[in-house]
Amino acid sequence: MKVLFLTPQVPYPPQQGAALRNWGLISGLAARHEVAVLSFLVPPPPLSPPMGGTEEGEPPMGGKEGGDADPLRAACRIETVRFPVRTPRDRLRDMITTRQPDMALRLASELYAQRLADWLAVESFDVVHIGGIEMASYLDVIEAVHPSPGPSPTRGELDRPRPLVVFDNLNCEYLLQQRAFLTDLRAPARWPGAAYSFVQWQRLRRYEAQVCCRADRVLAVSEADAAALRKLVPGLDVSVVPNGVDTRTYTPTPIHSHTPTLTFTGTMDFRPNVDAVLWFARKVLPRVRAEVPEARFFVVGQRPHRRLDGLRGDPAITLTGWVEDARPYIAQATVYVAPLRIGGGTRLKLLEAMAMGRPVVATRLGAEGYPVTDGRELLLADTPADFAAAVVTLLRTPERRVELGQAARAFVERWYDWRTIVPRVEAVYLRTHQTKRPPVQTGG
Repeated sequence: MKVLFLTPQVPYPPQQGAALRNWGLISGLAARHEVAVLSFLVPPPPLSPPMGGTEEGEPPMGGKEGGDADPLRAACRIETVRFPVRTPRDRLRDMITTRQPDMALRLASELYAQRLADWLAVESFDVVHIGGIEMASYLDVIEAVHPSPGPSPTRGELDRPRPLVVFDNLNCEYLLQQRAFLTDLRAPARWPGAAYSFVQWQRLRRYEAQVCCRADRVLAVSEADAAALRKLVPGLDVSVVPNGVDTRTYTPTPIHSHTPTLTFTGTMDFRPNVDAVLWFARKVLPRVRAEVPEARFFVVGQRPHRRLDGLRGDPAITLTGWVEDARPYIAQATVYVAPLRIGGGTRLKLLEAMAMGRPVVATRLGAEGYPVTDGRELLLADTPADFAAAVVTLLRTPERRVELGQAARAFVERWYDWRTIVPRVEAVYLRTHQTKRPPVQTGG
């Protein structure tokens, strides 16, 4: 098949959620199909001030063209368009003057739309794979070039049939904003954020439902997300294709650090990650250090948000900023923590840590979407006291850490290697029957 991926950033090197998933699918599909990618090239952000540990200059999000992109070019054909500039003033104006959610406008680009139209006009793709809701606005271009055929297709429609349009919903976005609203509502200082999330939650309910109804196939990363989408559109046909990890790249290694080390990884201007780190640093870490005073907390990820500035002075906390490879930081973790309280979809960071055989403590929301059992593949805890107790137990019992790490690795190898997941995407592409889309309903 000829498959065209629309992605929000160059998917190699894969250094954050969308790029990790898109690269996992693209690299796997490229072994058997002809894959093309139309993407945005993100400019490098300004250097951040030091925040403890070592702060390095950050590369373009999702990679850059040139040497680092060679594996991508070896796998597929790629063209990039400059990332659109959208200022806070633009976002405020759009919030007031339109009913569109922020994510529908974030990557609006006339140049990208024109290049997509050019590709579709001259090439016959079997599949157009929309990699995330930020790219869903380009459904307009696909439908303009390939209108849905009427009862009597024209010669042109028969010669160049409309490609199968697959919407890959990386997160159930309306659910993420709903949870952000409910979390921020608890703290008066976060009420402006709560107000923003409330507006986005309502708008995304409509928009996400519309996108699902316009696409020919809809992918969700978990059964929980699929159920949330069916709540928006009763009767929606959703295929669950989970996130994955390359278990040949993420492998167990011995722990070399003798200091009790707690590690969290993620893009650190992403709101759920910021909330998770602040909650853990303020509510959980002091309880852990009361029992294990030498414990240290490493926050590994690019673009630390200014809300994290208050953690800079704590000698027990290190914010690394961008690192070229997160695996050494995961490898040194005595315990990997996933204290998320906001979010949708599934957390790729969890798969990476489990694939490397690290013992994990997570909130139930942090592990949502994965059929794990508390006490078998990881430990689950939702309150500060319970989370701290679980971490302390693992810090004090090396044999339990080994047991959990081995079970986690086996779990990921069996169910979440990309080599297992990519055939499920192919099966969705190859389904020949057409499912009639139900009318848009924005319930839930």
